[in-house]
Amino acid sequence: MKAVKTASLLLGGTVGLLFVVYFWNLDQKLMGWAYVMVNRIFDRKKVDNRL
Repeated sequence: MKAVKTASLLLGGTVGLLFVVYFWNLDQKLMGWAYVMVNRIFDRKKVDNRL
């Protein structure tokens, strides 16, 4: 019974965490922040536009 209780707590916690991420759209907010940070890094690099 201890294993069943541990498994159900783990599964319930995982489902709860995924619901929170989905409900507040946290994955899209994180990707938007990462996109801005990556663009900020690459915008600082010198670019040679000569052909």
